[in-house]
Amino acid sequence: MNQDFGSDFITLTDDDGQEYELEQLDVLEHEGVTYMAFIPADADMDSEEIDFIILKASEEDGEEILVTLDSDEEMERIYELFMAHMDELDGEDCDHCPGCR
Repeated sequence: MNQDFGSDFITLTDDDGQEYELEQLDVLEHEGVTYMAFIPADADMDSEEIDFIILKASEEDGEEILVTLDSDEEMERIYELFMAHMDELDGEDCDHCPGCR
């Protein structure tokens, strides 16, 4: 993700046609899979707790799409990896996650 031009925003549409605008926080590769962490674009950045959304890149009909994780175990494992990465960045001026802004 290139931070030279600010945050990356995406709009996702669910199966019911509901649209969600998300801000990308971080990307990581784990065991050959790309995972991305997002927050809602309208999240209150002053809040102590911000829920973030983890999705993974997948390929469907030759097109890259974002999908939910397969299990609670995968979610917990990847959540911990993102948290560890964000802890590493803590204190750095990375403009990469809410805690660094």
